[in-house]
Amino acid sequence: LWLACGNAPDAGKLTGDALPASVVAARAERQSEFLDRAGASKSILFGDLHVHSTFSFDAFVASLPILQGEGVHPVADACDFARYCSDLDFFSINDHAEASSPRIWNETQDMIRQCNEVAGDPSDPDLVAYVGWEWTQMGRTPEGHYGHKNVILRELEADRLPTRPIAAPAADAFSDVSWGGEVPIWALKLPFQDFANRQSYFDLQALLFEIAKGHIPCPTDVDTRELPPDCHEQAAEPRDLFEKLNQWGFDSMVIPHGTAWGWYTPPGASLDKQLEPGQNDPDRQRLIEVYSGHGNSEEYRTWSAAQFEGEGAGEGAGEAEGDRICPEPTPDYLPCCWRAGELIEARCEDTDSDECRERVEAARANHIALGPAGHLAVSGEEVEDWLDCGVCRDCFLPAFNYRPRESAQYALAISNFDEVSESNPEPARFRFGFIASSDNHDARAGTGYKEYARTDMTEARGPRDWEWYERLYSHRGEVKPESMSRSEVRIDHPMFNYLNPERGASFFMTGGLVAVHSEARDRDSIWDALMRREVYGTSGPRILLHFELLNGPQGRPLPMGSQSELSSTPSFRVRASGSFAQLPGCPDDSPAGISAKRLAHLCKGECYNPSDHRLRIDRIEIVRIRPQIRPDEPVETLIEDPWLVRACPGDPSGCSFEFEDPDFVQGGREVAYYARAIQEPTPAVNGAGLRCEYDDRGTCISVSPCYADPRTDIGDDCLSEVEERAWASPIFLRPAQSQTAR
Repeated sequence: LWLACGNAPDAGKLTGDALPASVVAARAERQSEFLDRAGASKSILFGDLHVHSTFSFDAFVASLPILQGEGVHPVADACDFARYCSDLDFFSINDHAEASSPRIWNETQDMIRQCNEVAGDPSDPDLVAYVGWEWTQMGRTPEGHYGHKNVILRELEADRLPTRPIAAPAADAFSDVSWGGEVPIWALKLPFQDFANRQSYFDLQALLFEIAKGHIPCPTDVDTRELPPDCHEQAAEPRDLFEKLNQWGFDSMVIPHGTAWGWYTPPGASLDKQLEPGQNDPDRQRLIEVYSGHGNSEEYRTWSAAQFEGEGAGEGAGEAEGDRICPEPTPDYLPCCWRAGELIEARCEDTDSDECRERVEAARANHIALGPAGHLAVSGEEVEDWLDCGVCRDCFLPAFNYRPRESAQYALAISNFDEVSESNPEPARFRFGFIASSDNHDARAGTGYKEYARTDMTEARGPRDWEWYERLYSHRGEVKPESMSRSEVRIDHPMFNYLNPERGASFFMTGGLVAVHSEARDRDSIWDALMRREVYGTSGPRILLHFELLNGPQGRPLPMGSQSELSSTPSFRVRASGSFAQLPGCPDDSPAGISAKRLAHLCKGECYNPSDHRLRIDRIEIVRIRPQIRPDEPVETLIEDPWLVRACPGDPSGCSFEFEDPDFVQGGREVAYYARAIQEPTPAVNGAGLRCEYDDRGTCISVSPCYADPRTDIGDDCLSEVEERAWASPIFLRPAQSQTAR
């Protein structure tokens, strides 16, 4: 009966008008010198294609008082934040389809339409908003894991949008969150455990009840256009998702994201299976998110969190068969499964005994078997005891528990030869353009413009006090001298215990941006630039970047993201200019269409507020990747990172240079080239991750995590200096057909 006390969240209400034309014009004016120097005819527009409101279940949970949340952030907040706080040109909303309902989907569409209606002239709006959702697939094993993908739709009209978002099946880890009919016990307890804030928990129950009630499975093997309007539709694998989108026939794009993020990705996972026949749609899946508020997924490394028996850490691509084992540490990587064994070994009375060795091996095996919940293999541990296991020590702001065979570089290096034949000589390959976005769960689109307010502008959330710490982290218990099997783990609050939020809080960033080289400001021009892959990503700052092939076919330059054949030595040019240093507070014209109170609530007192000083580009790096031409070709020999490095002078107008690849024609194979523009160091939230203390040999001997609970002051932004950067989409070249190696 008390479920009637709750109110599920709605889409909210817009409170602001379009920005003055002078504000929008100032964006273009700030780029004019750079574009003139680059000889560019297109503008650079900045956006965020990965934004969640509290229609997403995990976002709603993060908004609760027990997690120091500030309350709901509906879809309307994303529009107002993008317009008045982050000063974006475009964004998309991407709430989880798995926790949607007919009402939620309809209200989302209506609010995005309202956001666009406010934007002024559709041919020259101050802001463009796209409808979308997230397909949130999480497999417990590497073989069944495909990861998360955002679906974004071009149109706005109801008859040009799918009737329902298409979800992934529920992950085993969250089976007791219950999408199947009843509100779970842990959610029913919350109002009575925090009675003063009971309404928030009643509202959570109402949302859960609506989701569960709406999860009437759609009939299988029925064309998606013929399904009942109120059923819950699922796609188990990417091939199923692509097929359903093809049945609708509407313009859409599918963007994989967080691929190397080990928060939910099992050890040993690889992108190889996503090149199997039907699992990739190159017409829709043209972009990959290399960076977000969940860290960097760009870089490949030869080590792995788990490997097959007999497999070397640096061996080539492909899905092997057999049991996975825990690899030994390397000088630059400590596998968490190995650390689990060390923790158990330290508890043995006789470390040389057979019994101790058996316990150590069991701990390592259990860690791998538990996948993303591997930390539960050892009871009684402290977060600091795990040191920096799972961390890519030499990556830029790496994703938590890094999975290198799910990285963007690995994606560009692998090939699938399953359907190669005399009539079809081309292997299947990914040819992704690069973007970045925020993955923000507070409807704050484009959060990376300033480094502040760690627990509001990132996903770092944790219990508000020690009482809730004990309740939420219920897996903690007395230290035992053996590893725990999964059946012994008590998971009262699965959202907090199955995953690893205590360590993960140190790896949440403010988020990135996607930039497009666009003919105009309207939604079709932006969409076309995205589909051309004439895009790049940044780690948050508005770095300006141009990368082109100078001697394309017929001598015409080709922009980043292009794919072409060439019979001569390729010649490239790259130009970059640093982002503007930010002034404190908000511009004087920000509050014009919105109340000061709402501005303070959304922006936390800080808006995109550029000074007239550009930060310096320190250097530009070129990465060269040659995709496999045979299945057994080792991936690590194909990724040259960096292939070229050019130091930049201290010129505030930017940095530019040209280069050639004299090996291209003689190599006789396809090559992907991309540029990384790296800015001078500036402070960033969680810039040092776990904040290791190193010994003389460079080994991490202790850590000081940045917690999202009482162990770290809520006002501490955990700032450390980093080199912010921008990633150009690759240019894909192959020699003229007669010269090309297959």
